[in-house]
Amino acid sequence: MLFNSYEFIFLFLPVVFGVFFMLGRGSSYLAAAWLTLSSIFFYGWWNPVYVWLLLASIVFNFIVGSLISRSVAAQQRLRSRILLTIGVSVNLVLIAYFKYWNFFVGNISLMFGAVSHLSEIILPLGISFFTFTQIAYLADTYQGKVREYRFVHYALFVTYFPHLIAGPVLHHKEMMPQFALSENYRINWENIAVGLTIFFIGLFKKTVIADGIAGYVAPVFDAPAGGGVLTVLDAWGGALAYTFQLYFDFSGYSDMAIGLSRLFGVRLPLNFHSPYKAASVIEFWRCWHMTLSRFLRDYLYIPLGGNRNGVARRYLNLMVTMVLGGLWHGASWTFVVWGGLHGFYLLVNHAWRGLRARLTFLPRAGTWYGRAAARCLTFFAVVAGWVFFRAASVDVALSVLQGMLGLNGVVMPYRWLEKLGAAGPWLAAHGVSFRDLPAFSGGLLNWIVILLLVVWFCPNTQQIMSAYRPVLVMPKNWVAVGNRWWIWRPNAGWLIALIMLASYAILSLTEFSEFIYFRF
Repeated sequence: MLFNSYEFIFLFLPVVFGVFFMLGRGSSYLAAAWLTLSSIFFYGWWNPVYVWLLLASIVFNFIVGSLISRSVAAQQRLRSRILLTIGVSVNLVLIAYFKYWNFFVGNISLMFGAVSHLSEIILPLGISFFTFTQIAYLADTYQGKVREYRFVHYALFVTYFPHLIAGPVLHHKEMMPQFALSENYRINWENIAVGLTIFFIGLFKKTVIADGIAGYVAPVFDAPAGGGVLTVLDAWGGALAYTFQLYFDFSGYSDMAIGLSRLFGVRLPLNFHSPYKAASVIEFWRCWHMTLSRFLRDYLYIPLGGNRNGVARRYLNLMVTMVLGGLWHGASWTFVVWGGLHGFYLLVNHAWRGLRARLTFLPRAGTWYGRAAARCLTFFAVVAGWVFFRAASVDVALSVLQGMLGLNGVVMPYRWLEKLGAAGPWLAAHGVSFRDLPAFSGGLLNWIVILLLVVWFCPNTQQIMSAYRPVLVMPKNWVAVGNRWWIWRPNAGWLIALIMLASYAILSLTEFSEFIYFRF
């Protein structure tokens, strides 16, 4: 079931919400059980066959976590370490089979020239998220951070429908105290107002913006496979269109998840915080898919040694972490290259910071023009990376990048010829061609300009809602709450704006439009 669907908005959500708070009057345990069963139903709506996999994973990890906890309490370090190893290994085997088996077998067969007949393995929805969530639970249990062991609450922690399909990656210690609060089982009108506002802002981002610009993406990335040659504007138009599609798709989902959870009084961790405003790749990864970055840092980068063993080892650990992070997104060489590219970006970023600290004659960092230049450089580096993220193969990605670099020539829309004045004939004489470009005559340039201004200069959803603490932990650079006109307040003006926003978003719903991160 999708958040951006009529059956979810008008059937599933009202029923789950109403029954939850009705049961919560008498028993928080029954209400938690209802929410757990509803979340399982939500998951099974996509494919009931894989409900068993989710349930088996929950039971297995709960049992192993309980055994680890007892071993830790009894100071049986060896036994607890063995149990942790078994638990993590089983989870990794599960995800390796469903997500990577055909990828590994296919590539090994190509290496040795063998013919392999790959079986069709359907990737269970959200397997990366509920598997990583439970690996973190086992690791936290081993470290003595887990204090609550009721099965219903654990099952709710894993299956909680606002996060189940596409994240965020949760920690046990973040959620259990909130599930235990008796006040969260009573209707709170502030939570309802804040939650619905955030949800419909996210729905608008998805159905109107992300889906609105999506039509410009596929023709560009499909063209190389059909023998098409991409020129500069074609390639840049497709790459930028996907850059914004992905941004508002993920931002929209993150808002919807936060809003839905807030309806039940539960605050989720922040997962998306204006990453295109980042002035470095380091800063970008502190703002993009924040809970995944946290997981990779805590359970991969730091165990590998982090920055404790010298510069060379630090850079190696960074590269390994980013390559595996790329592979987490999908079983394809395009994701490996994307992860490796961002690993390289981070190495350069850290090396530059170290060099800059020693070169005292360079201009002082932090000037508005320096940050603007850094933001532009970071943005275009990210755009180049997204080409691999979106492309069906490395060859297609390279074709798109070739077009972006102008190696296939420069073509401009014919209607620009007159607007350029004397410069038009001069450009034509120096190799620039003019012809009809349907994408640019269809409003793509307007989309790009408007959305670039939005992501660079407008407050994000959580900043708009900052007076009501929309997420679990606010970032350090959180906007100060004041009387700014864009700060949300429960008044008539904002109510009218929300009704218009929600109406437009609902009317823009298509028959099927999944979130991009559902694939991972």
